[in-house]
Amino acid sequence: MKKLILICLSTCFFLATSAQEKTMQLSLQEAINFALENSYNAKAAKNDIKSAKEIVWETTAIGLPQINAKVDYQNFLKQPVSLLPAAAFDNREAVVETVEDFFDITRQTSPEAPDGFIPVVFGTKQNLNASVTLTQLIFDGSYLVGLQASRTFLKVSKQANEKTALLTREAVVNAYGNVLVTENSISILESNIKILQKNYEDAKKIYENGFNEEEDVEQLEITLGNIKSQLNSVKRMKGIAYQMLNLSLGSPINTKLILTDSLDGLAENNINLDLINSEFNFSNHIDFKISENDRETKRLMMKLEQSKALPSLSAFVNYGRQAFSDSFSFFNNNQQWFGSSLLGVSLNIPVFSSFSRKSKTAQAKIALENSDIRLKETKQRLSLMAEKAKSEYQLSIENYNTSKRNVGLAERIEKKQRIKFFEGISSSFDLLQAQNQLYNQQQTYIQSMLDVIAKKATLENALNLPIK
Repeated sequence: MKKLILICLSTCFFLATSAQEKTMQLSLQEAINFALENSYNAKAAKNDIKSAKEIVWETTAIGLPQINAKVDYQNFLKQPVSLLPAAAFDNREAVVETVEDFFDITRQTSPEAPDGFIPVVFGTKQNLNASVTLTQLIFDGSYLVGLQASRTFLKVSKQANEKTALLTREAVVNAYGNVLVTENSISILESNIKILQKNYEDAKKIYENGFNEEEDVEQLEITLGNIKSQLNSVKRMKGIAYQMLNLSLGSPINTKLILTDSLDGLAENNINLDLINSEFNFSNHIDFKISENDRETKRLMMKLEQSKALPSLSAFVNYGRQAFSDSFSFFNNNQQWFGSSLLGVSLNIPVFSSFSRKSKTAQAKIALENSDIRLKETKQRLSLMAEKAKSEYQLSIENYNTSKRNVGLAERIEKKQRIKFFEGISSSFDLLQAQNQLYNQQQTYIQSMLDVIAKKATLENALNLPIK
């Protein structure tokens, strides 16, 4: 038994460990494709479409034949009693007349009708009623409008799914880029620490030999400590960056990821000057289509309120069977059943609602006017957003080219100052300035690469470019 328990625990541990150690190797495009199928938002958007389709059918079914069956069983624990006038049961007169006619005799006195009431129990103790009713809607203005509204809702859900896909792409691009930024920052910081560590040790030896000041050594020690602190901070950010990427992908946050694209490679591949000169057509933009459907929804809501003033007509057919008994014998072969059937139509005509329909129609009309205003605002906003995204993307390319050139210059300056420092012709202050300049330029360069990638993704969304 103990061995069995041990095996089970070992198996569970292995499965848990395997789940935790799951590894995915992804390029940026592969990450985008994976997220489009597996991200939480993508799955929710697809479920919204399924729900909208069910709503369309639910609304459609209202105008289709409806069949309902009903079974009523009653068992009187104590039957109700009715009171009838006693005179209604005065059969003596009739009896006397029958006797007179039959025996050809004449009565001597006339019988008197009794006074008061007699308690009477009607019906049986138990009864069973089974019926089937078929109903069919013939005309209802609100039904026709509701059917249109449900189809519009389905269209909105599909457009929301398209919008979700665009936002998912942008989120994955940013998350993927942030991971690469942390990886590159760690690599650069570790390289800088190696150089600084050697500089510090060399400066310390020079100081111990009396050819340098202690301040120079301390200055290098401070710089080395700051860079190590930055490295520790970036390493902690690295873990969070990977978890954020997993969250964007829709995978468990502890999934091990191996990114096959490099930051500089993505930056170069994402430079496309043709995007800056591309034409923008707001009518094809997903946000504009969503606003158009919002307006259509408001129009249908106004039409719905107006349709409530129209009459509605429906027809129905009913067939039922009834049985009565003082005991539960309804399933016996000799049980007597009584049938009934009914055919009818129902016409509902709204006459007067104390102006509530008028008020609701006015509210719906105001909502429609507001949607027209929002639609015009959307046109302007999308055009402005596209121009802004183009400008920021162009600026990111320019900053990337500048940073790439500046980081090379900063490396040469830092190297020259380092040589001068150890030759004794430059101060530790000059070296510190050169080092700080290099480190800042390195971080600026890394950030500029991410900006190119991220700004292109933003521009693609602003231009509503399809996902490849």
